Amino acid sequence: MTPGQRRAVAEHWQRWGLEHSDGLLDAEKCFSRKAPLVLEIGFGMGHSLVEMAADAPQHDFIGVEVHRPGVGTLLQAMAAREIENIRVYRHDAVEVLSDCIAPGSLACVQIFFPDPWHKKRHHKRRLIQRPFLDLLASRMAPGGTLHLATDWENYGQQMLQLLTESPDFANTQADGGFTPRPERRPLTKFERRGERLGHGVWDLLFTRH
Repeated sequence: MTPGQRRAVAEHWQRWGLEHSDGLLDAEKCFSRKAPLVLEIGFGMGHSLVEMAADAPQHDFIGVEVHRPGVGTLLQAMAAREIENIRVYRHDAVEVLSDCIAPGSLACVQIFFPDPWHKKRHHKRRLIQRPFLDLLASRMAPGGTLHLATDWENYGQQMLQLLTESPDFANTQADGGFTPRPERRPLTKFERRGERLGHGVWDLLFTRH
């Protein structure tokens, strides 16, 4: 972590950080209001999360990330831009979902560019698997949105197949395929660079039955 990231955690964690050890989250108490709750898993350095929270002040956002520098950078950006509608877990996402998120409480879940584990023998390590989707579904409200994005086509195809086969989700695309990038998902620097080089990105937008 850089000195700035360390300082941001030291100064702002008590205000915006959440602890897995505290158990089930009371979102209304946490944010001092009742609002649609969005969960982002693996927010990286937090750039898109901050942009989305700033653009949707009527929503509350929970970010989950194990990478300490990313957490520090997110807290820096929140402080600089005075963003109040984000709270942060620095913990494993499956454990947060299992132990801290109430069933049926999420209006939206977004997972952008999860580790593709591109070697075939490592595919079993990918986050998006059927048991994980079952857990996600249990925490989402009916009509809630699941938004996934990847720059690895093989992973995108796997995600599409798993979600299509799931009894809990329906594709928003009439043709049953990928969706054009929704405007609410900001382009990352990495993604803009990839576009210039001709690299693809695959978005999936499904709703919870």
